[in-house]
Amino acid sequence: MTSPTPPSGPRPPKIRLFSRSSWPQARHLADVLRTETVGGALLLFGAVIALVWANSPWSDSYTRLGDVVPWPGAPWHLDLDLATWAADGLLAIFFFVVGLELKREFVAGDLRDPRRAALPIAAALGGMLLPALIYVAVVLSAGGDGLRGWAIPTATDIAFALAVLAVVSSHLPQGLRAFLLTLAVVDDLFAITIIAIFYTAGFQPVPLLAALVPIGLFAVLVQRGRTWWWALIPLAIAAWTLMHASGVHATVAGVLLGFTVPVLARRPAGGKQPATASAEAGEGGLAARLEHRWRPVSAGFAVPIFALFAAGVTLRGTDLGALLSDPIVIAIVAALVFGKTIGIFGSTYLLARFTRAELDEDITWADLLGIALLAGVGFTVSLLIGDLAFGAGSTADDRVKAAVLLGSVISAGLAATVLSRRNTTYRRVAEKERLDADGDGVPDVYQHPDAR
Repeated sequence: MTSPTPPSGPRPPKIRLFSRSSWPQARHLADVLRTETVGGALLLFGAVIALVWANSPWSDSYTRLGDVVPWPGAPWHLDLDLATWAADGLLAIFFFVVGLELKREFVAGDLRDPRRAALPIAAALGGMLLPALIYVAVVLSAGGDGLRGWAIPTATDIAFALAVLAVVSSHLPQGLRAFLLTLAVVDDLFAITIIAIFYTAGFQPVPLLAALVPIGLFAVLVQRGRTWWWALIPLAIAAWTLMHASGVHATVAGVLLGFTVPVLARRPAGGKQPATASAEAGEGGLAARLEHRWRPVSAGFAVPIFALFAAGVTLRGTDLGALLSDPIVIAIVAALVFGKTIGIFGSTYLLARFTRAELDEDITWADLLGIALLAGVGFTVSLLIGDLAFGAGSTADDRVKAAVLLGSVISAGLAATVLSRRNTTYRRVAEKERLDADGDGVPDVYQHPDAR
């Protein structure tokens, strides 16, 4: 008796984890990373100034500066101090850019392909759930005081992470850089969802519904290609003001406005159609143009100024032993260092283990470990959630700032140690990714059939 013949036909190709994306996507990624790396350096500079100033003999002036209310008695609850304006106002620009990048990823980037999207989404979920669980477990074991801060260690700061890579001069392969950026973008989507759902105080439905009017008008203008600054900026400010008055965190308005912007270019009838959606988005999409215009403002001004006001934790006269043994501090540090690493590494390993996925030929599991450690660098959104959870200037808020800074520094140091050991290999891969033997402006690896 003969054994049954296996079914004929080609087997579906295996998923290649961390493989290179298309050339238009790689070019867009390089532009984003250059801006964010510079922004990360400015963010670190702002954080260092805040720490030095807050622990200097002039620390009172630092506190007084944050408490200044530029418009006392303003309507719509807009009599905010400068520190709050930095967190609620300037970070709306940051989240507007996040909204633009998210939409671009879903329409023309890696997230439009379910096979490629599975990895960063699974990694981001693992990197969000496990830190939250570790935080809750540690806080509950100490009595449960501080549970409201469970979301603090769930976010990754891409600018801070890229600044670390720049310091260690790491030449990560394009596939790993794309994964890190996409992971951070999905991470930001989860973070803003958490903020909108769990950190809304004094919800008022009427202003929220009213905010849909300027957002809708903004959408109509950008969908028709009308980029009149004198119309779009007042509409954005109106949307932000009404969102703030509703009790929903005002930065949500920035994300919603970013979602309204079209990604693909408007083509005249009979016009030449780009070969891919990525090329079309990069050649003339309004989202790409607005992102190119506003990302430097976000990375070079909004986030560093927020860091200046948010990172100034005073350690003078503090019992460091008591601080380091505080349950909130232990929970945040453990969640950032161990939760992020195990969550991202573990979810990626399980994805490869139970599917037909395998690592790209230039990537090893040690590389993923370095990226997972680097994702434990949480700063901007972590500090924002800390403010929302415990109140800016509170005792718990100071502990949150110290813990986020400590956990981020530890994660950055461990990631730098792991990734720097592979720098020689990274340089070789980087040289291959830049080689353009035929001089057509597109590196040769992106013209190979398996380059994607």
